[in-house]
Amino acid sequence: MLDNKKIVFIGAGAMAEAMISGIVAAQTISPEHIFVTNRTNTSRLKQLQDQYGINGIPNGEVQLDQVDVIILAMKPKDAATSLQSIRHLIKPHQLILSVLAGVTTSLIEHLVPAGQQVIRVMPNTSSKIGESATALAKGQYTTKQNLSWAKRLFECIGEVYVIREEQMDIFTGIAGSGPAYFYFLIEHMEKEAVKAGLTKGTVREILAQTLLGAAKMIQEQEESPAILRQNITSPNGTTAAGLQALREYCGGEAITQAVHQASNRSKEISRQLENSIQNMNIPTAIEI
Repeated sequence: MLDNKKIVFIGAGAMAEAMISGIVAAQTISPEHIFVTNRTNTSRLKQLQDQYGINGIPNGEVQLDQVDVIILAMKPKDAATSLQSIRHLIKPHQLILSVLAGVTTSLIEHLVPAGQQVIRVMPNTSSKIGESATALAKGQYTTKQNLSWAKRLFECIGEVYVIREEQMDIFTGIAGSGPAYFYFLIEHMEKEAVKAGLTKGTVREILAQTLLGAAKMIQEQEESPAILRQNITSPNGTTAAGLQALREYCGGEAITQAVHQASNRSKEISRQLENSIQNMNIPTAIEI
């Protein structure tokens, strides 16, 4: 076990479940010390409670003063309203972890008591099987001790990278959204292979192993991705023909634009939330 800290997830969506699943499977925090709540969907809370042995507590019944870590896992558009409703209950010793895409640490700090420790977290859905790529960016009041604790918490669901706040949007573009790009690639490769007569199950295994093997090569070889690609591309060979098709159909540019637009969307979400907060006339962070 990591320690005896109690944590509460505010929000019970797919990302919250992926994290809960990984934490419970790794036995990092005892299930009885994990709480999850949402606004209205009590059946979802019961499902998570039954499946993972944690505490599914209806909104309004969670004793926030009894927990050490508050994990914000609601939809980003609901962040301001949710935090406005609970910020008078937040205690100075509590650490706030935000997994809200596009929501900056400074924005969270604006919505909670002044001086509160905040860490922005960006895991991806592979956390459910303990293979996430997770980024952490600490707020201005967060201690090294709490940053280290958060890093150890998220290491139970994969690899963790501590980066700066201004790097979070591009991390979202490559790692937060990245699994969907790979699924999209495999989806289209699978269609062509099935048309050629392979069964869908066999194709899926082949493609998954191919992707895993290529990823392992990236991790273990010193060569750059470009060099690794060139090493398996013989002139006038099959790989060269496939790569030529990707170039003709702008495959490389499509990937670049996918990352670029996902990153920009993260920035747009942040701006929209800031504008929304201004329109709500929410006061600045209250003093502890």
